[in-house]
Amino acid sequence: MRVWFNKTFSTINAVFQNLRQSVPAGEVTLVCTHNHNNATAFLAADEHYLEPSGLDSEAYLDWCLDFCREQNIDVFWPGKAAALSTLRQKRFKNIGVKVLSVADYHTLSLLDNKAECYATLPPHVARTMEFIAVDNLSAFDRAVLALSDRHDSLCVKPAVSVNGLGFRILDTKRDSITHLLKGVEYQIPLSELRLGLFNTSKFDTLLVMEHLKGPEWSVDCAGKNGQLLGAVQRKKSPLPGHGQEIDNHPDIAGMTERLTAHFKLNGIFNIQFKAGPHGPRLLEINPRPSGGFGMACLAGANLAGMAWRAFRDEPVEKPVIRYGLQVSEVKLPVVLSAPLNGSPP
Repeated sequence: MRVWFNKTFSTINAVFQNLRQSVPAGEVTLVCTHNHNNATAFLAADEHYLEPSGLDSEAYLDWCLDFCREQNIDVFWPGKAAALSTLRQKRFKNIGVKVLSVADYHTLSLLDNKAECYATLPPHVARTMEFIAVDNLSAFDRAVLALSDRHDSLCVKPAVSVNGLGFRILDTKRDSITHLLKGVEYQIPLSELRLGLFNTSKFDTLLVMEHLKGPEWSVDCAGKNGQLLGAVQRKKSPLPGHGQEIDNHPDIAGMTERLTAHFKLNGIFNIQFKAGPHGPRLLEINPRPSGGFGMACLAGANLAGMAWRAFRDEPVEKPVIRYGLQVSEVKLPVVLSAPLNGSPP
């Protein structure tokens, strides 16, 4: 069976490794594509090919369909354009290709926008930090004033972003040159942010939120249409280089199971939480393997294998998780490419 993973994050390498551990040799051929030759995912795939660059969404989808035909793909496990591939999955079905989607199109679109996701999430499923969505300076000022009355620290983040891009804690005491000289990370002076907003009449939706100061958890999951098959909680140390702990916080376990059922999540996904004064709160749901996916699987759960067996309607055993395990990652140097015949370039 030929399974295709299109352009996605380098963490797909860990997914490939776990799939190989869980299926008989030769049963699955892992095909990977990316839009540059030195993608590290190519090192772990059985076959790899280049994707075209610069295509709009529909043109890229047409290319995906052509690729499936040309390469005799059986299963498409999308990273790039996952929502659109899910919306158009009937086109893939018509050529004999199954699409492994984390959720339906509406849900994937909702998860991509934190403002909409937070606003529509029932509190009995999971609680979020208090937030106000803004798109102009006046709304920003009102949000800061209202939230400052209830919280001693605030932060901001774009409603649509990945990997924590755009997250900043609002600093009301120091300016940017102090941040620069002192090496202060993930903070922004409130006065300078206001100046930037003043010079921008309208901007993409920004979330003004209470800043949660407690520990953070990243939960890697495997599911089948809303049934949580397995989940591994990684509690992150606030100290650099101290690794992560495989945890079993009951509130996080409950929210993870309810969120999986509520959004009917499927395949491999990741849910992040952070603790505040009233307990853990949902940060975001990522419909893809996380950056720490490989570390999670060290705890005894082959999440990729579980997701694959569930997709194939095969029985899935509940994993035995090694709680309390301390995990980390070690960087490994690799050769991405070499000149022909070993000659200098």
